[in-house]
Amino acid sequence: MSGSLVVWYGVYRKTNMPEKVAKIVKPEGKVPDELENQVSNAIADLENNSDFKAELRELFIVGAKEIDVPNSNNKKSIIIYVPVPQLRLFQKIQLGLVRELEKKFSGKHIVFIARRRILPKPKRGKNRKPQKQKRPRSRTLTAVHDAMLADLVFPAEVVGRRIRVKLDGKRIIKVHLDKTQQTNVEHKVDTFSAVYKHLTGKDVAFEFPEPLF
Repeated sequence: MSGSLVVWYGVYRKTNMPEKVAKIVKPEGKVPDELENQVSNAIADLENNSDFKAELRELFIVGAKEIDVPNSNNKKSIIIYVPVPQLRLFQKIQLGLVRELEKKFSGKHIVFIARRRILPKPKRGKNRKPQKQKRPRSRTLTAVHDAMLADLVFPAEVVGRRIRVKLDGKRIIKVHLDKTQQTNVEHKVDTFSAVYKHLTGKDVAFEFPEPLF
């Protein structure tokens, strides 16, 4: 008889319920918090009971964070962090996965971001320490922030950007997204702005300009 083994008051019994496997692996053995466990359980449920079973089997997340979305009637968003090597695999099912997760989390906007590490600039001068290897460009602050932006707006693509400086000196990045994905992501642009501000400290606004050609 198939199924997982359950211990109940010293009695072993068989059950046909699928075994739920944790879908979160925290770095350095850290313990997941309540939200991260909830997200992990939700993904595990989808693995057992949805069309994503095959795709989710080898995937896991590394963290989750809930933030407020300003000017959105108390809307909240959940940032789900995934390993960089698994990002493309998540993106293959992201539209459907986000739709199902948002149902489970009362309509909170779900975004997926790869967990990347920024390496500091090498020190110059007498106090400079010899480096074993050159800092990869993908680990610079600019490259990581650009990669986060691309993750955030998926499946839309960034097709341009410009910087607007207000009279008070405040800088706002105007990000242009491809018009073809407007119906898929336009309702989330306030969430995108809030998440990017949380991750980078930078103010951004999103537009869908008409293509030139």
